[in-house]
Amino acid sequence: QVQLVESGGGLVQAGGSLRLSCAASGRTFSTYAMGWFRQAPGKEREFVAGINWSGGSTWYADSVKGRFTISRDNAKNTVYLRMNSLKPDDTAVYYCAASRTTYGPFGSWGQGTQVTVSS
Repeated sequence: QVQLVESGGGLVQAGGSLRLSCAASGRTFSTYAMGWFRQAPGKEREFVAGINWSGGSTWYADSVKGRFTISRDNAKNTVYLRMNSLKPDDTAVYYCAASRTTYGPFGSWGQGTQVTVSS
């Protein structure tokens, strides 16, 4: 389907910011809904943010509302996750995912990028 590669993870202190990028390859990227998910040690993978094909609609988990912003640049085949006011609870491996429909299923996944927020 579509191939995804995340980048931008790293170590940041609480209160800091990071911007994750997800570079996609494929002829029909602009038609895909995109999402960010995360998985912390010992926890299930959880939805973080989603965006429809045009960028006109976005969705966020309650835990990140007001702090994270998902966006996309279809001309660059890239989706972003700007993370502000990071908390230690945000520590996780973050995954980019793509869906052919707005609400899933997400059939294409990136390899993940580690985000670690220190106290």
